[in-house]
Amino acid sequence: MLARNDSLVTEFILAGLTDRPELQQPLFHLFLVIFVVTMVGNLGLIILIGLNSHLHTPMYYFLFNLSFIDLCYSSVFTPKMLMNFVFSENTISYVGCMTQLFFFLFFVISECYMLTSMAYDRYVAICNPLLYKVSMSHHVCLVLSLAAYVIGFAGASVHTGCMLRLTFCNVNVINHYLCDILPLLQLSCTSTYVNEVVVLIVVGINITVPSFTILISYIFILTSILHIKSSQGRSKAFSTCSSHMIALSLLFGSAAFMYLKYSFPGSMEQGKISSVFYTNVVPMLNPLIYSLRNKDVKVALRRSVFKIQRINMF
Repeated sequence: MLARNDSLVTEFILAGLTDRPELQQPLFHLFLVIFVVTMVGNLGLIILIGLNSHLHTPMYYFLFNLSFIDLCYSSVFTPKMLMNFVFSENTISYVGCMTQLFFFLFFVISECYMLTSMAYDRYVAICNPLLYKVSMSHHVCLVLSLAAYVIGFAGASVHTGCMLRLTFCNVNVINHYLCDILPLLQLSCTSTYVNEVVVLIVVGINITVPSFTILISYIFILTSILHIKSSQGRSKAFSTCSSHMIALSLLFGSAAFMYLKYSFPGSMEQGKISSVFYTNVVPMLNPLIYSLRNKDVKVALRRSVFKIQRINMF
């Protein structure tokens, strides 16, 4: 595990979610089910949106991108996480760990800004419906989605670049089920001051800016909903927004708890539990929330199933 005479770490051991033997098998089956539901749900939503032309609108364009992010995001760390429940010692190379860290951060930051774009889309749809087609043109949607990926790439590059400058020696057990920033900082045998400042600044920006943008958008949205005279119209608008708010609360709440509370004693163990929500639960719930509570998606699903049945009949 230790390389050459300078004792530099060449691979890490992932400690996993828990070290209690009696929980390994139940947790393996639980997270395997979550992973399968996540894959099937997000892939199904991507295919459904791609095949149904009436879903080719700004709202579903962002939902398509969100499902793509969640599909890739879960694939980055879940296989290694499942291995923790099966093998007594789950190792990952230094290069593999840094690669996992980069893509994990890239997708999670991109998701934050994709959800922000979705909030803006709902704001325009409800508060300025007459200008919706102009304000949310194909060009605008493309720019917003590309911006989410660019910010994700920039944030992941900054964090990974700062991590690469650190030296890891002797201790190589990561107290987590994936290569995340804070557990890795605990293993460094060189100063992590710069990294800690970067975490507070970059993570702070990537949580507070989308959160406040979304909050302001929904204040205007709720104000507009309350002015809708039709009770059916109010119910439809609130139903659409409530789905989005559930996903947002889980993602930003659990991420903020993990990254902005790391200096408190015992926060790392609590952080592992909270990270389950934004790493496993949110990617699984997103397609369920946006499909089960969405009439257009239900209609598209029924049409697709009907087409498949007709093809099978012939």
